[in-house]
Amino acid sequence: MNDEHAWLDKMQKQKGAEKREMKMPEEQTEQCGRVSASTTVLLSLSLMLAGCGSSNLFSSSALDLFSTSSKATTGNADTGPGSSTDVECPSVSVRTGAATLMIGSKPGEGEPSALDLRYQATIVRTARECQVNSGIMTMKVGIEGRVITGPAGGPGTIDVPLRIAVIQEGVSPKTITSKFARVEVTVASAVDRVAFTHIDPEISFPLPQPIANIDSYVVYVGFDPAGAQQEKKKPAGKPKPKPKSVAKPRQS
Repeated sequence: MNDEHAWLDKMQKQKGAEKREMKMPEEQTEQCGRVSASTTVLLSLSLMLAGCGSSNLFSSSALDLFSTSSKATTGNADTGPGSSTDVECPSVSVRTGAATLMIGSKPGEGEPSALDLRYQATIVRTARECQVNSGIMTMKVGIEGRVITGPAGGPGTIDVPLRIAVIQEGVSPKTITSKFARVEVTVASAVDRVAFTHIDPEISFPLPQPIANIDSYVVYVGFDPAGAQQEKKKPAGKPKPKPKSVAKPRQS
């Protein structure tokens, strides 16, 4: 759980990180096509060109099939001790500081400079629905985002690292469950915008007691590049032992 705790702590310390996000679609529409020679405007221009017309990027979405109810459905009448069929489905929120992912031309060297930016990923939409069976809540959580090319960008395939964590908020926030995922995104051209979708149908945890405590549960989603590094460092598994050699009897 160390990588998950590190992700939560890091995100809480990066409340100003959203300021680096790309402009909102209405701002992009007004500014598409403007050209400037300065480094700042070069970066903005590259991102806006990729973002122009992005309102049609999700014209058909798997998240449209999610239930819009704020209540969990029940598979049976028994939701556990002190059961109730009126159980809230925890809301989904993008973790502060984890809404934007910047990928530079020199991976592993921190946040890239303006001209070294290859790709920028953002989360643009989330959805969730819940079901309760025998005191266990199972959530289906969906995340939609987009990847756009920067000044140093071009065709290629990237892994987008995502974290989904259920947190019980309070004086001392408590991690209920946490899952890491990778989404492979293929960029086809030098100036491009690509949508991606990740759906996890198996975010499960026991209902709290008393059940009213479910109101303090929040599902946080966000990019987790540190978690991706931790995944790479994990050992692949114990090597298989070599078969013992059997000494052959000497011939007289």
